[in-house]
Amino acid sequence: MKTNMYIRMGLTMLMALMLLMLGACSTGSKPTATDVKTRVGIVLTEVGLGDRSFNDAAFNGLVKARDEKSIVFDYREPTKDLTAEASFEEFSKEKFDLIIGLSDTVKADMEKVAAKYPDQQFLLIDSQSALPNIASISFRAEEGSYLAGVIAGMASKERHVGFLGGMDIPVLNNFEQGFKQGVLAVNPEAAVDIVYAGDFGNADLGKQLAEQMIQKKGADVIYVAAGLTGVGALTEIQALGKYAIGVDTDQFFLAEKAVLTSMLKNIDVSIYNAVKSFIENKHTFPKKEIVEGLAENAVGLTALHNMQLSDEQQRTFDELKAKISSGQIKITVNP
Repeated sequence: MKTNMYIRMGLTMLMALMLLMLGACSTGSKPTATDVKTRVGIVLTEVGLGDRSFNDAAFNGLVKARDEKSIVFDYREPTKDLTAEASFEEFSKEKFDLIIGLSDTVKADMEKVAAKYPDQQFLLIDSQSALPNIASISFRAEEGSYLAGVIAGMASKERHVGFLGGMDIPVLNNFEQGFKQGVLAVNPEAAVDIVYAGDFGNADLGKQLAEQMIQKKGADVIYVAAGLTGVGALTEIQALGKYAIGVDTDQFFLAEKAVLTSMLKNIDVSIYNAVKSFIENKHTFPKKEIVEGLAENAVGLTALHNMQLSDEQQRTFDELKAKISSGQIKITVNP
């Protein structure tokens, strides 16, 4: 009898242990909050990846977040067959946690889709929207462009410089105006030519426009803010023995004999930080509109190449930079 009792007790303990182990396995198999990654979709401009500028920088911000295992992401490059609007629609239907659009050129398409999906969170780069589910990151690019203008004004021997923009849109108008005001701050008699290509993706057109600005108009320093069109311009400026200022990323390697500096918009850093904030705040943004400039290190210049400032020029540059950061210098741009 005692033997049977011990056997029953042993079986009971064994079954209890097995149930405990099964329970532990079951609990361990359920995904935790940290296992579920935030899904991010990004719609690039029509130029797409490989522009060595705006699109590539934005993409790299998401790559960093992905490598840190905080997100998974997908991207779309708009074409005639797959428009920006259709791309936003796809991501919305697939219920991505956050959908990002680059530049003012995709704003209208984003707003159409955002109105249809009011519970979907969007993030617009380089523009702003009144819709409640579209947050935005914009840059005081005129501040960095002002500094680019200061360098151009100091470097120009002909007192004739140029600005070559991709498209005549508000965000690039701010680049243009900041640049012009920076040039005139240090070289008040300089002429500043303004040209818009009407295209961000045409390297050959960039070459043609750069040649015209140099050969026909006499510019010896050109600030290029035109995506892939600008890449063509930079190579032509180098071929003609003149100087250039790049944009968005350090473009020195594209024309090492011509590029003096590049005006950086740290889009990769800003997108990375915005996504991180979105995750930390449980898939919401603390601020609907994020605006960053020189004081936040969101814009600025790379190191100088192909020129060296005199002691006086360096003091002037440092003084102007400090005054912009502190707000003492107000750069006039279109509302």
